[in-house]
Amino acid sequence: DFGNLLSRTTAMINKYRDGLVPECAEITPLEEEICNLATQVRKEVEENLERLDFSNALTSIWRLIGRLNKYVDETAPWALAKDLDQKSRLDTVLYTFVEALRIITILIEPFMPKVPAKVWTQLGLTDHPQVLNWDALVWGTLPEKLQINRGEALFPRIEVAKEIISIDKNSEIVQTKAEKLKEPDSKTEEITIEDFSKVDLRVAKVISAEKVEKADKLLKLEVEMGSERRTVVSGIAKHYSPEELVGKSVVLVANLKPVKLRGILSQGMILAVSGEGDTLEVLMPVSGIPSGAKVK
Repeated sequence: DFGNLLSRTTAMINKYRDGLVPECAEITPLEEEICNLATQVRKEVEENLERLDFSNALTSIWRLIGRLNKYVDETAPWALAKDLDQKSRLDTVLYTFVEALRIITILIEPFMPKVPAKVWTQLGLTDHPQVLNWDALVWGTLPEKLQINRGEALFPRIEVAKEIISIDKNSEIVQTKAEKLKEPDSKTEEITIEDFSKVDLRVAKVISAEKVEKADKLLKLEVEMGSERRTVVSGIAKHYSPEELVGKSVVLVANLKPVKLRGILSQGMILAVSGEGDTLEVLMPVSGIPSGAKVK
């Protein structure tokens, strides 16, 4: 898993390179494969985030992690370290681990916002913010002469699993999967009135709206909910222009856990109804109900 991979990488660099991340030497088809996979995973994660499909986004990220765990066995760094003629090969392998961990950490930030700062500390990247954002998801931008700061195992398997489960449950509150929409006769799990009362639905007025750069399906909305203002990222750009939404009232899931989408902190979710084909309609109260009013 991710935590184990981080621990093994920092341990090997401490042991074999005195804690300094080596420069990449000659690469082989193995490194090319991992580089190409990282590029592909970035694309898949971006597409899934645009659809607010968090589960498949995480699946793509964990496919890259799984490939790196296999790379450990394929390269056997502990064996390379015993052969002085393999010094440059070991440098490339260790560099590959660190660069892949950097990319994975950026990708998981929308799902685990507290994790990246801990990883940057261990990898010596805290003072290099220019390579820690979404625009830096390009292979080969790792700074030189990084000093590893190995600490305790911060990411035990059980903790990562619990956080993923929490994310999935959080998204299920407001997200109905497309397959279920196509099966009107399928049974839906019943909930109690207490379950429903946990979802805080509020009327919100759209103050401003704009398209999210490099995201065809996302709009960034500034909404007013009573005296409070929030930013919400919504996947409705294919169905509404920004001008159509400004001044309109919408229904907002107000107590949804904030999540970063394309670097923007989204503080809630706009409710919409999807029909046959690709039709979608945002729920808009029309009776002049004030913003901040609770939907019951």
